[in-house]
Amino acid sequence: MGLPGLTLVIGGAASGKSAQAEALVRAQGGQRVYIATAQAFDDEMRAKIAAHQKMRAGDGWRTIEAPFDVVEALSGLGPGDVVLLDCATFWLTNLMLAERDWKADAERLIAALLACPAPVVVVSNETGQGIVPENALARAFREAQGRLNQRLAAEAGLVVAVMAGLPLVLKGVAP
Repeated sequence: MGLPGLTLVIGGAASGKSAQAEALVRAQGGQRVYIATAQAFDDEMRAKIAAHQKMRAGDGWRTIEAPFDVVEALSGLGPGDVVLLDCATFWLTNLMLAERDWKADAERLIAALLACPAPVVVVSNETGQGIVPENALARAFREAQGRLNQRLAAEAGLVVAVMAGLPLVLKGVAP
């Protein structure tokens, strides 16, 4: 049994969600495509991106850098591909910091994910289980991320939560 058209892998920061998502993609046949959404604005992010690149090095991944245009990246994929979108959280951050209409962009993303002929595994952070942020931007982001995660989970055939590196299937059946 293969992956459904859309899979969501969700968890907290450093929970192991990216490794779990990569394992799901590696277990499938086809050309592995990594859609990267992070932007490196500082040394810490450059190191994090480098660590993720190292995990995929020499392993047959094709990477598409798409900090904003994930919909366009998805439009060029075919049924022989299997896709890892890492991650929806950085994508949403990019949109909000650029003061784009994230709600409209999120609806376009959902439509593109559902129309994509390749199975797509989306990584996203669960941001709603911590304390209430002290500033308005952080609260707005937490609210937006929660809404995006709910939309992704509603449309996904498989939803996997990851905590301490351990996957827990919340919806669907893992292959």
